[in-house]
Amino acid sequence: MSSPQIAVVRNEVHSEYEYHCDALSGNFPDAREVDFPAGERPDLDRAAGLVLTGSTAGVYERTDRPWIDEQRRLLAEAVERGIPTLGVCFGHQLANHALGGAVESVGTTARLVEVEFADDPLFEGVSPVVPAVHGDAVTSVGDGMEIIASADYYRAFGTRHRDAPLWTVQFHPEFTPGLRGRLEDDFGWEESDLRFEDVNAARVFENFLSIVEASADE
Repeated sequence: MSSPQIAVVRNEVHSEYEYHCDALSGNFPDAREVDFPAGERPDLDRAAGLVLTGSTAGVYERTDRPWIDEQRRLLAEAVERGIPTLGVCFGHQLANHALGGAVESVGTTARLVEVEFADDPLFEGVSPVVPAVHGDAVTSVGDGMEIIASADYYRAFGTRHRDAPLWTVQFHPEFTPGLRGRLEDDFGWEESDLRFEDVNAARVFENFLSIVEASADE
């Protein structure tokens, strides 16, 4: 039996950074990918689940990037339809912003981060050490959103909607040690006592796929 159709919504606006979208999509080999800034759109009538990728754009750049408002409307429709949705980094910020939360520029973080996870199926078996690269942060969560992951410097590091199947994470589950060189060159990746060997953040994608499959079976 084939897996339910996942739509991966790619949000990167600069081609030199698209490798993070490629890495994320690699975790969903059967997904339909859509380049949202380029004008492509997912078919919600066919999508069993949505994944919103990161981006070097900011959700507050709505005047210069009209597609951001279009994606806000897409997110609202997915919530209304009950389509399981996962927002990563920019996707985390967009979902909370679209639901009335606030996102601000806070300066770049590019390192492994220790996180406290709530008891949630998205985080089952996930190590509390995760890769983070971001310059913006959710400073107040959207309406209906609850915090399910926190770091010492960032309270709303992960969120979940109370009533809809919507999850968001600030970190990048797709980042692996093989990308460390790119992350250092592009974002000034910082080493610490935390080790990539302790990271299994891609388990988030496996858990999300299980959530989508369970939803499709209902």
